[in-house]
Amino acid sequence: MSLFKRKDSPNWWVKLTPRNGRPIQQSTGTPDKVKAEEFHDKLKASLWDQERLGIKPSRTWREAVVRWLEETSEKATHKEDKKKLIWLHFFLGDRALDQITSDVIDQIRSAKLKEASKGTVNRYLALVRAILIRSRDEWEWVDKVPKIRLFKETTSRERSLTHEQARRLLDELPEHQRELVLFSLATGLRQSNVLRLGWEQVNLELRHAWVKGTQSKNRRPISVPLNDVALAVLKRQEGKHSIRVFTYQGKPINSANTKAWTTALTRAGIDDFRWHDLRHTWATWQRQAGTPTHELQRLGGWRTGAMVERYAHLAPEYLAVAASRLDSVLAGYDLATRGTNEKRPASLEAA
Repeated sequence: MSLFKRKDSPNWWVKLTPRNGRPIQQSTGTPDKVKAEEFHDKLKASLWDQERLGIKPSRTWREAVVRWLEETSEKATHKEDKKKLIWLHFFLGDRALDQITSDVIDQIRSAKLKEASKGTVNRYLALVRAILIRSRDEWEWVDKVPKIRLFKETTSRERSLTHEQARRLLDELPEHQRELVLFSLATGLRQSNVLRLGWEQVNLELRHAWVKGTQSKNRRPISVPLNDVALAVLKRQEGKHSIRVFTYQGKPINSANTKAWTTALTRAGIDDFRWHDLRHTWATWQRQAGTPTHELQRLGGWRTGAMVERYAHLAPEYLAVAASRLDSVLAGYDLATRGTNEKRPASLEAA
């Protein structure tokens, strides 16, 4: 029997070598030798089942989480995934994957719904579903997983400011945040990309800036042509810091959702507005100015045009110009069909 003690642990440890696999060495979790022997025997029997009968070893949610985080470390939402998984640990912890049933999922859904919106609940459930499906389809740790249904969500949020609201908000903001907001409205960049912008990502002479692929949401670099407003904002920041563009009292700004931001919104009389809605505002203004979908997609760094199409209805004048391009082509048809009570030309009767 391969039981032994380690100097750094009060518990008994077990070491077994399967015929087809790497040696297993782990703690029994108990200093009691009798219980340790029971653990040893159960583990050995489990290994025999796996080797002779082809039964898959029992894997835990914790093991799945560790592997998931290792394999998805490059995801833009990696940090957010970690936060969600910390919250989920209370419900899933060291459960075996085959013990995660529909009832367990329902407990998670109900608990999260008490403190968050349906959209947020969906993000948590989608993460659980993704890990379980990978455990089944790629890692082959389980044969089946529960079906996880998500709440039906409303259409995407499209909150934006009018030009007058934007002016009121800018007037109420302190100078350092006013520059952040103005630059965001001029470029459409996400909050994190504005806050982390470094001088090595800016070329004032070429009127160009860029977001590194490692900093963008879809992991692709974003080219940022600088209009007059954006260029003026950057020139006002020159000399304030050697590395970062936007600073306050000599230090880089790391957060935009501050008390000064919320207070300015209140004073400007603007409700239900988040920092990310500045990006929606920029996209809305671009469409209203006639920027076509393919150009807006590249400017905003969206991977597909689907995300841009939700702004299509905001440019009726631009679409009207496109529609009028057929006027000259259809003019002859229009003349040919006027006066329905009149006798049609012989050529048309023959047609």
